[in-house]
Amino acid sequence: MVRRLPRSHRPYRAAYGSLFFFLGTLCLVAPPAALSQNVRTPEQIARLLTLDKVHVADGVVSGEVINSSPHTMRDVQVFIRYTWLWDNETKPGKNDPGTSTYYTLPKEIPSGGRSPFTFKPSPPLPKPADGRFETTVTIAGFTEVIPQDN
Repeated sequence: MVRRLPRSHRPYRAAYGSLFFFLGTLCLVAPPAALSQNVRTPEQIARLLTLDKVHVADGVVSGEVINSSPHTMRDVQVFIRYTWLWDNETKPGKNDPGTSTYYTLPKEIPSGGRSPFTFKPSPPLPKPADGRFETTVTIAGFTEVIPQDN
C-alpha cells in the first residue's frame, strides 16, 4: 500500500524535486572555481611589464616586452593605435583611416626575460596624401602565472 501525501503538501514535493534536480545538474556542469582577476593601474602594470626598443616603419610595429615581475607572464596583449592626423585639422577629410588592434605575444615571458614582437597590419595602412599616422603602443593585458603552494 502506497501512502499519498495530502493535497496541501504535493506542490512542495514538486518544487523540492525540481530544486534538487537543478542543484545536482549545476554541480555536474559548473566549471571549477577560478582564481579572481585583478585590475591594475597603469603605474602598477609599468612596474611589471615595459615596452622597449619600439620602432614603427610603414605601419609595421616592432619592439620588446620586458618582464620585471617575479612571475612568468603569458598572453601579453599589446594595444597598437594608429591615430590619423590631418594636415589641415580645421577642414578634415571625409574618411578617417585611423585604426587600432590588439596583438597577443605568442610566447610566455619568464621573470626577468624579454620577448621581441613584430606586428604587420593586414591589409597595409593606406597612404593618403593629406595627413599622417601617429602610432602609440601600450600594454593592454596579460596573465601572471603565480605558482600555487602545495
